[in-house]
Amino acid sequence: MKVAYIFSTQGHSVSYKLGKMILPQLEENAHGVEVVGMFFFEDNTYVLQKNNPLGERLAKVAADTGMLLMACDQCAYEREIDGMLVEGATIGCFPNLYGALSGNMPDQIITL
Repeated sequence: MKVAYIFSTQGHSVSYKLGKMILPQLEENAHGVEVVGMFFFEDNTYVLQKNNPLGERLAKVAADTGMLLMACDQCAYEREIDGMLVEGATIGCFPNLYGALSGNMPDQIITL
């Protein structure tokens, strides 16, 4: 099964759920499903900023697996981090997300 994650909840959603549960499983090839993409909203976009330890780990997994990493374009612009994302991450809006995933469509999209 293929899944994509959308991180929209503020607070500890990314640092805890992604950082302590999902990412370690991905790094150990023990997540149980193929993650084809992750999309980040609002302050969650900071995870994809260069030199963020969580983002750098994600970039490595993405490079190894082909997983899409995308930050909301307006969120990245407001936070002035466009052009400062980890290697392989991009910015876009839902049409860009749909297009990027169209060649590797998820079976489920999970919003956290």
